[in-house]
Amino acid sequence: MASEFWLISAPGEKTCQQTWQRLEQTTGKYPDLCQLYKFNIPDLKVGTLDTLVGLSDDLAKLDQYVEVVCHKLASAIADTMESRKETPLKEQLLANNMDLREYLTHFRWDIAKFPIKQSLKSLHDLISKQVGQTDADLKTKSSQYSAIRGALQSIERKQTGSLLARNLSDLVKREHFVLDSEYISTLLVVVPKAYYKDWMLNYEKLTDMVVPRSSQLIYEDDDHGLFTVTLFYKVVDEFKVKARERKFVVRDFKYNESDIKAGQTELAKLEETKKKQFQQLLRWLKVNFSECFVAWIHVKTLRLFVESILRYGLPVNFLAVIIQPGKKQTRKLREVLNQLYSHLDTSVSQGPVDDIPGLNLGQQEYYPYVYFKINFDFY
Repeated sequence: MASEFWLISAPGEKTCQQTWQRLEQTTGKYPDLCQLYKFNIPDLKVGTLDTLVGLSDDLAKLDQYVEVVCHKLASAIADTMESRKETPLKEQLLANNMDLREYLTHFRWDIAKFPIKQSLKSLHDLISKQVGQTDADLKTKSSQYSAIRGALQSIERKQTGSLLARNLSDLVKREHFVLDSEYISTLLVVVPKAYYKDWMLNYEKLTDMVVPRSSQLIYEDDDHGLFTVTLFYKVVDEFKVKARERKFVVRDFKYNESDIKAGQTELAKLEETKKKQFQQLLRWLKVNFSECFVAWIHVKTLRLFVESILRYGLPVNFLAVIIQPGKKQTRKLREVLNQLYSHLDTSVSQGPVDDIPGLNLGQQEYYPYVYFKINFDFY
């Protein structure tokens, strides 16, 4: 279930605490309108106005890219989990070992990963490089795992598919065959169920030199039965042709115990490799989803910081807030906020407008307050 949050900022009044109280009081007049959380932003380096204008566009692009990589990682986790439906995807998608909502609503800037003494451009480049490397590694690791899973699925299909194509090794026993004879061979024939009677009446007559009463049904699926028949080597090719004319399919199969054991060993090895790869890949995906999601929220923070300075000016004095709209309250909340902050920009107090000169907003909606949407639509 998707969760929508709004990250907004409003200029500080005499103090940011007064701005917070006014927001709380205004939204509190309407039951279940929203939930509010203070969003802590550290003392980041401002830089020059020209730098901020350029960064506004760069951060918007990085925001989109990091979100895409987060979705790729979440999808890869869901895909890797395969049949393990008993574990909800939501429980696999964590940020710093926290539920995503908890991480966002209790956000603290990670100074160790993203040093605030660095310039905003350096922080942008650091996150871009980190997420780019994760994106590249994801392609490689997913490809390796998919190759192993594909090989295993191919074998499993041969173990469980139609008798016309599946591996017959696990269906037959030594006693079904005449072995070590210079003259006689045992064939395996797939017969449609509707033709069982036809087979039993005619298999001895398809060619000369078929051993009488040598056919027995050893396995059947929904559509076909697997029969043995014993005959002389010299008529095998002729028998195959005659059988095909009557819709009986002779499977190419030679009983060899060492080959059967080798096939079973290959399957067991692939299953063990897949299990090991699954555990390693899932661990890597979960760690890197966390890292990527954390990076994404830090990008949102940088965007809010830059846009707030471009909008409200210096010195830095604005309140940052995370808002979770109540169910079916989005329109009402927008009206309340537009009314509350209409004095900031009367020309846009009623909703989004086209880009404002000097602000590189791209497709971002524009309101009298700085606004970014954060959607958790990963599960």
